[in-house]
Amino acid sequence: MTTREEPTTETDWIDRVQANGWETPLRLALDVMEPLGPFGAQVMWVLQPTLGAFLNREVLRHIALTLEQPDELARVRQRLDEPPSTTR
Repeated sequence: MTTREEPTTETDWIDRVQANGWETPLRLALDVMEPLGPFGAQVMWVLQPTLGAFLNREVLRHIALTLEQPDELARVRQRLDEPPSTTR
C-alpha cells in the first residue's frame, strides 16, 4: 500500500489536480454537479469512501465543500485557470 501526501490547503489540492492533469475531469465533475448544489455535495460525501479508493479523499472533501457554497465554484474555476502554485 502506498502512502499519499494529503493536501493541506485549497491551493494544495488544486495544485495537485493541475499537476496530475485532472483539470478537465474536475471541471466536468463541477459542471455536472453544480446544478444540484448542496445535493451534489451530499452525493460526494456519500460516495467518498468508494471514490477514495481511486482519488484522494481530501480532494473529494474540498470538492464537496465547494459544491455546498456556490460562490466557491467560480473561485475554484478561476484558480484552475491559473498556473500551479510554485511555493509549498
